[in-house]
Amino acid sequence: MERTESSMEPDGTGEGCRPDAGPDGTTVAPPAPGSDGAVAAPREKRSRLVVWLPLAVIALDQATKAMVRTWIPVHESRPVIMGWLDFTHVQNTGAAFGVFNTIDFPFKPVVLALVAAVALTGIAVYAARVPAAQWVARAGLALIVGGAAGNLIDRVTAGFVLDFVDVYVRGWHFWAFNVADAAITCGVTLMIVDLLGLGSHVPTTA
Repeated sequence: MERTESSMEPDGTGEGCRPDAGPDGTTVAPPAPGSDGAVAAPREKRSRLVVWLPLAVIALDQATKAMVRTWIPVHESRPVIMGWLDFTHVQNTGAAFGVFNTIDFPFKPVVLALVAAVALTGIAVYAARVPAAQWVARAGLALIVGGAAGNLIDRVTAGFVLDFVDVYVRGWHFWAFNVADAAITCGVTLMIVDLLGLGSHVPTTA
């Protein structure tokens, strides 16, 4: 029986070659499964998180403040955990955690709002320049941006920031705060973690 030539044998033009072979007939190794997608997918998810996290903080902050305005009169409290935690309606005309609350000066609401707006802009610009691989720092900055924006909305619309979380032990009260303040604190904590070197290492391949 006469042997026929295989149609998959290279003919010098590259036509009729095996799908995984080059024009010269050498075998070309296919790309490793998920070599690009395995890296791109987590980065894409983290990028979306950096966008949605500040929006979630703002939404939660404003929703909780709206409930306090509706259900708790100014300077009144509602016990949550007896002896530990109350929700108290406080109007903070100062900075975070009541700083400058007892100090008055001309155009105080406008000045504090402008300072907060400038700080927020600077943080947002810096956050946009942080490499995607530094996801801990980016998450921390996202929380800070969301918290700062939440309190800025209060300053612009009301001239003060509504605080309501009142933590106390045996008559000693911590500074009243809100969801935005909590987000800023968590964000700063993540930034410190990143500065210590955790979360900043990028996995490399041989």
